[in-house]
Amino acid sequence: MPELLLIGNATQTMLERMATQFTIHRWSDLSLDWLAQNGARITHVATNGHDGIEPTVMAALPNLKLIACYGVGYDAIDTAEAVRRGILVTHTPDVLNEEVATTAVMLMLACYRNLLGNDAYARSGDWAAKGSAPLTRSAEEQVVGILGMGRIGQSIAAKLAPWSPRILYHSRSQKDVPYEYFSNLTEMATASDVLICITPGGAGTRHLVNTEVLQALGPRGCLVNVSRGSVVDEAALIAALQSGALGSAGLDVFEREPHVPQALCDLPNTVLLPHVGSATVETRAAMGALTVDNLLAHLKDGSVLTPVPECAGLLG
Repeated sequence: MPELLLIGNATQTMLERMATQFTIHRWSDLSLDWLAQNGARITHVATNGHDGIEPTVMAALPNLKLIACYGVGYDAIDTAEAVRRGILVTHTPDVLNEEVATTAVMLMLACYRNLLGNDAYARSGDWAAKGSAPLTRSAEEQVVGILGMGRIGQSIAAKLAPWSPRILYHSRSQKDVPYEYFSNLTEMATASDVLICITPGGAGTRHLVNTEVLQALGPRGCLVNVSRGSVVDEAALIAALQSGALGSAGLDVFEREPHVPQALCDLPNTVLLPHVGSATVETRAAMGALTVDNLLAHLKDGSVLTPVPECAGLLG
């Protein structure tokens, strides 16, 4: 059978489906020395958006044909090198749009209504001892700026509709959507009450949300990040939250995952999640199925279901 290198984990269902067509080698059990001797036998890789594939590993696989990524983000995979070598890269878009959008809205509401603070207030006995908790803010009719108006950005905008927001967006180009486009991110942040980040990661978007953008969002502003930790300058974010230059932040992603800065943990105006934007049983099952579907389709006839955009030119 053809041989597959598995980087990171996979569900039991994924493993069972892959094992019917591939001999599976787990990268966690191997080394570069093993690849030097055996890498030529590997034709397919299954990985995820966090682990990706290290350049040294890719270089040790001379006959690699496909990298199947479990996740919509793939910035940990060198797609330019893959295209140069004629290697297809796939990911799992669409099946997680609604779940990630729900997480973004949940983080916004949790910040606005001080969900964690009020939960602690009720649990601690302060409600009985001190009376009613401090007032929070209404999420109704807020101005929401969305950084990235792709599939998930559009899902976020749709899910916010019951709160009657004014939706703004910033992306590399204007989209055919019924929302207000801003070509300048800082100007959009100035006009926004909330800034939701759902743009791809990578060098092109690193620290796109910087001190200037955070100060433009302002002391009543709320930042929500469900994209990649690298999109936000974490040190600048901490400084803004500590000084009051920014009101609150709801974060599902961090610059050095899984390590979360203690300063963020200590702040009362943050809601922090361990990168669980798509982490429901139903959505992860759909992601796993699509990852394996791409592998099996390629094995059957060289096609794939969901190539990353950079690889479109490799398909007939």
